[in-house]
Amino acid sequence: MSGINKVILVGHLGKDPEVRHLDGGVTVASFPLATSETYNKDGKRIEQTEWHNIVLWRGLAEVASKYLSKGKLVYIEGKLRTRSFEDREKVKKYVTEVVAENFTILGRKSDFEQTPISTENTTPKSETEYTDVTGTPGTTDPSGDLPF
Repeated sequence: MSGINKVILVGHLGKDPEVRHLDGGVTVASFPLATSETYNKDGKRIEQTEWHNIVLWRGLAEVASKYLSKGKLVYIEGKLRTRSFEDREKVKKYVTEVVAENFTILGRKSDFEQTPISTENTTPKSETEYTDVTGTPGTTDPSGDLPF
């Protein structure tokens, strides 16, 4: 029986993806991802942050370079990989990375809009100004039933 190597993370990018183009036209992107958890210890709320090295290859790297930036909240699925290298002093070092297989950008719709936020009152005035979860304006079920 073979083992399972599966990682699921939800966290914030620590910096913009660093993109490199290797020989043969292969694209690789990498960035640190912060995941945080909180717990209570002696009545005090403690927050513990872990940093993960994320690596994306080929088309996924291209998409990441286009849409991801520092601070974005993302869901990432991938596999753990540990590799070794020699530093400048010829000392063998090891690094563990998450090789992403897919990712989903999380957040509110306003997080993805490129236009500046208006200070005007933007409350919808009619039903046709509302947007459903698919992003189609004014789409509502005329019977008033829920879609599930």
